[in-house]
Amino acid sequence: MLPYPLLTLSLVIMWLLLNGFSLGQLVLGILVAVFASWAMASLRPEKPRLSKWYLLPKLFFIVLYDIVKSNIAVAGIILRSGARRHNPGFLTIHLEIRNQFAIAILAVVLTSTPGSAWLEYDSNDNTVLLHVLDIDNEAAWRDTVKNRYERLLMEIFA
Repeated sequence: MLPYPLLTLSLVIMWLLLNGFSLGQLVLGILVAVFASWAMASLRPEKPRLSKWYLLPKLFFIVLYDIVKSNIAVAGIILRSGARRHNPGFLTIHLEIRNQFAIAILAVVLTSTPGSAWLEYDSNDNTVLLHVLDIDNEAAWRDTVKNRYERLLMEIFA
């Protein structure tokens, strides 16, 4: 009946602290806490299945390297903003990956890398819209996402 008993108890206590203690507030707080606990249980996602978990450190170091490299590139764009114009733009990439956890990790990776931002994911077309600060070579960006990140995530979450 109570999938999260500690959450329910905490919500009842918080309700009583905010509204004062009375029998009516106690009953109302219990009702709100129970329904909130049920709502939380319905939002609980399935557990990710990692078939090749030992590749996670490899992904971590690849992303760390790319973040450092992108920080240097973005700093260069900012420091020589008058000398050379950068070419910002949008890029749509078709993804092969279908696992929701892998897509979420890919979103975090692309957004945490300076110079790119994950803007939109279309689940019907399985495409992602990226904003790129300096999009001189669209093929290189597609290749990076597809071969550097997506391929590795497909192996990890196969």
